[in-house]
Amino acid sequence: MSYALISNTSNCKNCYKCIRYCPVKAISFENDKASIIHLDCILCGTCYHICPQNLKKIRSDTALVKQMIASGAPVIASVAPSFVAYYENCDMETMTSALKKLGFQGCEETAIGATIVKKAYDEMLEEDHDVILSTCCHSANTLIKRYYPNLLPLLAPVLSPMLAHGKDIKSRIPGAKTVFIGPCIAKKDEADQHPDLIDAALTFEELDAMLADAGIQMEETASPVRIEKSKARLFPTTGGVLRTMECKSRNYEYLAVDGVENLMRMAEDIQAGRIHNCFIEMSACAGSCVNGPIVVSKQKSIASGTIAVRQFAGKEDFDCYQVQPDEIGCAYEDDHRHRVTPSEDLIEKTLVKMNKEDPANRLNCGSCGYDSCREKAIAIIRGRANPDMCLPLMMEKAASMSDKIVSNSTNGLMVLDEDLHIQLINERMCRLLGGVKASELIGQQVTAILDPFDYLDALGGDKVNARKQHLEQYGKWVENTVIHDTKFNVLICIMRDITKHEESALKQKQLIEKTMMVADEVLNNNMMTVHEIASLLGETAAQTKVALTTLKETINNE
Repeated sequence: MSYALISNTSNCKNCYKCIRYCPVKAISFENDKASIIHLDCILCGTCYHICPQNLKKIRSDTALVKQMIASGAPVIASVAPSFVAYYENCDMETMTSALKKLGFQGCEETAIGATIVKKAYDEMLEEDHDVILSTCCHSANTLIKRYYPNLLPLLAPVLSPMLAHGKDIKSRIPGAKTVFIGPCIAKKDEADQHPDLIDAALTFEELDAMLADAGIQMEETASPVRIEKSKARLFPTTGGVLRTMECKSRNYEYLAVDGVENLMRMAEDIQAGRIHNCFIEMSACAGSCVNGPIVVSKQKSIASGTIAVRQFAGKEDFDCYQVQPDEIGCAYEDDHRHRVTPSEDLIEKTLVKMNKEDPANRLNCGSCGYDSCREKAIAIIRGRANPDMCLPLMMEKAASMSDKIVSNSTNGLMVLDEDLHIQLINERMCRLLGGVKASELIGQQVTAILDPFDYLDALGGDKVNARKQHLEQYGKWVENTVIHDTKFNVLICIMRDITKHEESALKQKQLIEKTMMVADEVLNNNMMTVHEIASLLGETAAQTKVALTTLKETINNE
């Protein structure tokens, strides 16, 4: 199955931001990679626009649309009215012109379908209902289907504006292929579920790419054309659905709830019996569709988008449709996965594995992406997280390991800032420097205890690796290595004590020198003897000289 939204995990940096912001925690973290749990995802697009590495990718359907156009079939675009919040100084005339240049046969407004839908809602309000939930937003519908299935009977049994418009287009234009274009990722999934009504769904970004590939510029107009029969253009704003409805029945409260977190609280209130006699307009995006994930990526504000849509909308209904409100009925099916809550005993055991046995360690800081340590424990049990996803714990472990390594190192270790102030020094280094206390050195310049040449060389880019030097004031011979960490702007000094080795080498040198002195004395004595008996020895004297000279050279070489 080709999902509308996927994770590219190749460059995941383990920041947990997608988990932290996902309202339904439909993210799993395995092998140091964050992946979308598609069966739990409501396609709100939050992870798409907050991922720092841009690793959440929207499926591109541009190739499919190009194939439809190339097939010769009449391809009709259904353009969401929020396009005026995305494209500045653009109206239906300029949008239609651009799409026809791409090969679309026609371009219509999804608001036509919205008109049919709002009429169906008004008809429902004449019947006896307690709570009615609008069904324009696919993410909101999916939230109910997957997380609050007991509220399914409250979903208005009415198609969304996109699907209603697709049905209307196909009823009017035989053989038509319908392509929705809007600011929403979820509409791709909705189109996948209803291929008989919508053949493909594109985002505004995909439309941008198609226009760019074809070398087509979206024209701008100084005064966008506004028509009076376009009231349903208000749908992509918060409360826009209600503003288009008659809402004649006084037996209902009329509310607009936007944002997934607010929808979840609303659903919990309904379940608890705190809401009655109410029609609720639902939108997963705060600010509704004018703040959809694709519009957010263009950094447009809710305010400017809402104003653009309101100024574009007329005061009367569209009348250019064929499908009637009673022909867009549908049933929303349970898509809930039964999630068994682990036993308290298992949760407690998992908290122990997380080093959270002591309640005082359960900070509930949210750095792992979960609101509480308990929720994270449940996620671990379900295989969605691992115990190491805890910043305070990992910092504590890192500090502990660092302290142990530094404290137990056989080498002297010291960290300086780039101004050569001592930031860290271990006990071994203190002993090398005559037993001074670390507390007395922290914050001091290294020049107070050592020559700065090696550190200045390292700052200048020279390689300082195992440089031998004599610390005369401390009676030590050392090999000094200095590393300049430009990322953290520090100098790391590793000093190895080689005093015993150097003292041993000095003793060996002294022994060799003494041996050479003895050899010289023997040679001189023998030479005197040689001179005295030279006449007797002849060639033997010369050989003796050669032998002794060779012996001396051998000793000297050693």
